[in-house]
Amino acid sequence: MNLGKYRAQGSGPASIHPAPSVDSRRGWKPLWMLIAGAVSLLFLTFLSLTQGLADISVKTVVQALAAPQDLAEHHMIRSVRLPRTVIGLLAGAALAVSGVLMQTVTRNPLASETTLGVNAGAYLAVVAGMIFWPGLQHMYALPLAVIGGTLAALSVFALAGKTKGSPLRIALSGMIVTLVLSSVTSALLLLNQQTTQGIFLWGSGSLIQNDWDGVNFTWPWIIGGLIVLIMGVRQWDVLTLNEESARSIGQKVGTIRFLAMGASVLLACVTVSVVGPIGFIGLVAPHLVRLSGVNRHGGLIPLAALWGAALLVGADTISRTFVDAYGELPVGAITAMIGAPCLIWLALRVSRSMIGSSDSSGSSMMTGTSLRRLPYPLLVGIFSALLVLVWIVSLMNGSLYIPFAEVAALFTGGGDELYRSILLDNRLPRLLTAGLSGMAIAVSGCLLQNAVRNPLGDPQVVGVTSGAGAGALLIMVSFPALSANWIPVGAVIGGIVAAAIVYAVSWKRGLHPTVLTLVGIAVAAFGSAIINLMIIHAELDVAPALSWMAGSTYNRSWTEVLRILPAILILLPLAAWLGRRVDLLTFSEDTSNGLGLHVRNTRIYVAVIAVLLASIAAANVGSVGFIGLLAPHAARMLVGSNHRKSMVIAALIGGILLAGADLIGRVVIIPKELPSGIVTALLGTPYLLYLMSQTNKLKRK
Repeated sequence: MNLGKYRAQGSGPASIHPAPSVDSRRGWKPLWMLIAGAVSLLFLTFLSLTQGLADISVKTVVQALAAPQDLAEHHMIRSVRLPRTVIGLLAGAALAVSGVLMQTVTRNPLASETTLGVNAGAYLAVVAGMIFWPGLQHMYALPLAVIGGTLAALSVFALAGKTKGSPLRIALSGMIVTLVLSSVTSALLLLNQQTTQGIFLWGSGSLIQNDWDGVNFTWPWIIGGLIVLIMGVRQWDVLTLNEESARSIGQKVGTIRFLAMGASVLLACVTVSVVGPIGFIGLVAPHLVRLSGVNRHGGLIPLAALWGAALLVGADTISRTFVDAYGELPVGAITAMIGAPCLIWLALRVSRSMIGSSDSSGSSMMTGTSLRRLPYPLLVGIFSALLVLVWIVSLMNGSLYIPFAEVAALFTGGGDELYRSILLDNRLPRLLTAGLSGMAIAVSGCLLQNAVRNPLGDPQVVGVTSGAGAGALLIMVSFPALSANWIPVGAVIGGIVAAAIVYAVSWKRGLHPTVLTLVGIAVAAFGSAIINLMIIHAELDVAPALSWMAGSTYNRSWTEVLRILPAILILLPLAAWLGRRVDLLTFSEDTSNGLGLHVRNTRIYVAVIAVLLASIAAANVGSVGFIGLLAPHAARMLVGSNHRKSMVIAALIGGILLAGADLIGRVVIIPKELPSGIVTALLGTPYLLYLMSQTNKLKRK
């Protein structure tokens, strides 16, 4: 079968090879890639065996491997460090090859076990098995992980419009599915702290091995899988052809695609079941190999496995290099910090072919505006009444029920002293913090969706929330002597820095929505990695850390109210003042420029206000997601695309959502509490499914 003859007829390969390449049969690059990979792997393997709390030389390592003796150092190397290094080699190879197959099947250069949600799905399945079916988890950890990873990948494809989804839509859908699954996982961990004690480090990706059990479990699957995949390389090459060309030579493309995706999910889930979710290896390694011009799977699979193993062992070596100063660091956070810049580079490469495409035109911003609308004043009245109702019910309910008469008496200066104390000192400031923060997040989402001209824009998706979280934690960890009043300062600085990076990198592409969103995803991953590293380094209590990362209004006081109230009073009028300019951003860039709008400057103004609102909200309630995604869409369904009207309705909906989520989190599992961010993620998922189905229908039209 001469694939080269048909390859010219199809346009498929261009979509998964954004890097400039040369033919694999010409030049010395592939050979040098093989030599460099082998040398790097050998060097990093020995270096890995020398790193740790105990200072062990390379000579001792060689002696322990070649002629082991009954010495403590030799036992440590052979029973602790060597299994850890070997599992790193196996996991790195598996993740890299998994990424190769996912990119081939989807024809998407951004596809990997991380961006398709496979890691998050497998991790959730493993945690759920550990809690609810411990016996089943012990015996069938891999099948559970495979089921979770497969369902997550299918969800991503369904949200993105199946295999026809663009790289942008698949990446965004993967991140949203990951956020939802991570919220459920965080809820399970928080509610079952005794059962899952010590799982945080593993959940961030860790190669720690106390014996050879992990290696013995994984090596048959990974080595056997790699051998089978290499034997079938000609079949995988078929997937790079135009589909009509592949069918014309008698190939069953659907079957081949199903087998390739199944193998990729299996390899990723094998690693998650043993070492936890480790991201970006499946994204970085394949593209690193493709830079040498190797595009045929006969060379791509073994070279990617080689470089994937080297990258993961190298990342783990870095994590242990600083063990004396910072303690054990999760290798998953290190790979995220390495992979985020790679994702930014890929976003810039991919954007060249995506700029100007219909998928990024912003037409889907009008999704959901076909409902029969009520008069705007009536809508404002209805949602204002709902807001008051939710707030009153929230004040009444909790571990102690307070009658409505006592709540009403609070505002007239009367009532029982105990009830007044509970309401004034605990419930009212907590309610106002949740309500005002929900409004800020919703308006921030309105602004960002228009600024990036993407219906999935959200402070969490474009990196602002994780940047704010990293800034707040940096203040807490690095400057513990400072008062709590400095935490929002750190959050605002972190959010601004994250947004500045996104905009600076995207500037050369004209602040195009596609580039802004993809770079935002990379910055969000980098910020999350920093958060994980600081939590583990500072030895913070995992439960409060998880609660804060998931978004929590627990134990908020008047201090938080006074932080966010000035921001609401100043920034919301400014956001409304930009009304007509924001409306013009929903059109294509050429149309907006033709109407006299300076698009770049307007996007910067809009982004600054959005970032400030999101960062201050994050400082108060942590990483609350989905409100900035859902509230703007619900508002546009009701009042259309008029920014000022939709912003008011979105603010009211945001206040209702977060206050309602806080109420549900307080009462659903009394005496425990569920973080508000987890509740908003769970409540928002059904609407998100509806929203994505509507955008897919519009795209097909």
